[in-house]
Amino acid sequence: MDDETLSEWAERRDTRIGRLRAVPLVPGGGPRGSHLNPDAPRAIQRWNGHMWEPHGFAVNLAETKRILFPDTEAAPASGPAPRLGPGTGRHRKPQAPE
Repeated sequence: MDDETLSEWAERRDTRIGRLRAVPLVPGGGPRGSHLNPDAPRAIQRWNGHMWEPHGFAVNLAETKRILFPDTEAAPASGPAPRLGPGTGRHRKPQAPE
């Protein structure tokens, strides 16, 4: 068996400290997928190396994404979209007969 040493395991565990996750607050045993309840509030939890502890609160999915992924801001597109050139590609509309 290829076991890792205790120091390797502790180093791997310590790299996860501070990681955040969101848990939807839905009544009962309802669906917990973020795409199923985008307007449901979420509890933000932080991993402390041993357990998930309360860290914050988000009102909906959009705010949750801003908290969990602050560096993934959508950059505005620069300029208009490129136009399609002439051609008869498979998904192009057929040209009207003249």
